[in-house]
Amino acid sequence: MTHTTPPPAHSKRMVLLLIMASYLMLVIDISIVLTGLPRIQAALGFTPASLSWIQNAYTLAFGGFLLLGARAGDILGRRRMFITGLGLFTLASLAIGAASTPAWMIAFRAVQGLGAAVLAPSTLALISTHFEEGTERNRALAWYAAAAGIGATLGLVLGGLLADLLSWRAGFLINLPIGILLIIGALRHIRETERHTGRFDLAGALSSTLGMCALVFGIVEAAEAGWTSPLTQAGIAAGVVLLAAFMWIERHASQPLLPPGMLSNPQRNGAYAARLLFLSGMAGFWFFTAQYLQGALGFSPMQAGLAFVPVTVPQFLASASVPQIARRLGQRRMLLIGLALCVLGLAWLGVTASGMSYLGGVVLPMLLIGFGQGWVLAPLTVAGVAGVEARNAGAASGLVNVAHQLGASLGLAVLIVVYAGGHAPVFDAMGMARHTGTTMTVAAGLLFAAFLVAARSIRFTPTASGSARAVRAS
Repeated sequence: MTHTTPPPAHSKRMVLLLIMASYLMLVIDISIVLTGLPRIQAALGFTPASLSWIQNAYTLAFGGFLLLGARAGDILGRRRMFITGLGLFTLASLAIGAASTPAWMIAFRAVQGLGAAVLAPSTLALISTHFEEGTERNRALAWYAAAAGIGATLGLVLGGLLADLLSWRAGFLINLPIGILLIIGALRHIRETERHTGRFDLAGALSSTLGMCALVFGIVEAAEAGWTSPLTQAGIAAGVVLLAAFMWIERHASQPLLPPGMLSNPQRNGAYAARLLFLSGMAGFWFFTAQYLQGALGFSPMQAGLAFVPVTVPQFLASASVPQIARRLGQRRMLLIGLALCVLGLAWLGVTASGMSYLGGVVLPMLLIGFGQGWVLAPLTVAGVAGVEARNAGAASGLVNVAHQLGASLGLAVLIVVYAGGHAPVFDAMGMARHTGTTMTVAAGLLFAAFLVAARSIRFTPTASGSARAVRAS
């Protein structure tokens, strides 16, 4: 295997910094548009329901091509794909910043998602190849998960500030200098990984991505046209057929995107399912709370961004405390406590949203959600890549990110239907508050399902070094 000599500690710190900064940029761009949605809608002429495609175009392309991006890293080298993904993501960000029509923005959000799909599997796989399994890798994964969790709320704050002080476009244009610096850093500090011979399963990638797009399109269309609409039914039917075709292709492909046995471990499957359900619920919190603060409470984009500080600060503190909390309570207990706090926070927000009071009805639920999310993503990440052979590290990291992105897409699509409640999703302040409360209650139900899956499927056992390592569920 190439480069068997372990890199020095200072080099590992720089590698981790580059990986975290790159992944943080990906996650921030999922949420940075949320606090600027009213400005984007006014500037480009989006309809209320079509606004969701600003998110879904990105997350669907991101999630749909992740496994292909992971395979590309295995075959062509993960550093090469890391740099390629950064370049594609950065150029797409520049195009989005110059968007003049909804179609333009949605198209390049999809291209940006493709760049993220190339980049993201390499970030997690590079952790597996640069850090030894055990305490060292778990610490790196904790910081990686912290970047994933903090990035969502940081994007909301940053997006609101930029939308008010400069323009919503600045949130994308800022990626240009950051992306260039990260590419230079990767060329200097990240070593190339061993390459493997293989083929690209393009049929599998296209059928899965198009299937998810069609399914989400059908669900979102139901919010405006209803479940009996021919377009709604055609979208859902096409999605089901394409996803069935994907499963057939994977069973018969000589080198499928999903290597044999990747979905045979009950613990990893539980981690993927719990992550998907968790993101399904949390997507509603980010998307609808950002609009609730502006539409129902009258906040400006900057005020709405700053209003998420009660989530951001606790989440940062909780994420930073993960190694200590895991040693004291164990990763399983930390995971379940984090999920329970998130369920309680969203359920609380569901009850108090109709009161239309930030201090009385939003701040305390946000605190619970912030602390909870900070303790959820790290153990789910550890469980999702535990026990995977080095040659399948890319595929395992791809599955973790697939669950993350597709959970957000499907969850947002379903919750848009819940929010619409059978009507066109345009409400006055009181109507927005009432429908937001209902949506948060359903989102809490999705998180409770994630809690049940985690409680049933995920176990952790301490290693001799005192770290925690996920093992097969008994």
